[in-house]
Amino acid sequence: MFKKKNNEFVGNNLLELKPVRNFEFVVQDDSKVTLLIPKFRGKILGKYLQPIIKRKLYKVNLDTLGSFVWSNCDGQSTVNQIVERVRQQFGEEAEPAHERVAKFIQHLYHSDCLNLSK
Repeated sequence: MFKKKNNEFVGNNLLELKPVRNFEFVVQDDSKVTLLIPKFRGKILGKYLQPIIKRKLYKVNLDTLGSFVWSNCDGQSTVNQIVERVRQQFGEEAEPAHERVAKFIQHLYHSDCLNLSK
């Protein structure tokens, strides 16, 4: 039922990959992002259960740093470029920026919220 996501990027440097968003999102007035994640994404459950449930989406609110990283996951910028933008935007508050951003992007990747491309 639940498949463990294989790490298909073994041998590649995470900082050189480009994250691409998989889900819709809403930007609030205070520049924070809310992810809109469908409750059922599978073919069978999505087809039969999605139409009959009231709330079809999970809403995940991101903090300021997470919102900034998510908005930069456009498929054009590498993770390293995003880290540098985070440092420029947040300064010392974001340190250790490489570890924080890398961990956040890995979490989003393993949650199927984004894909990583070369």
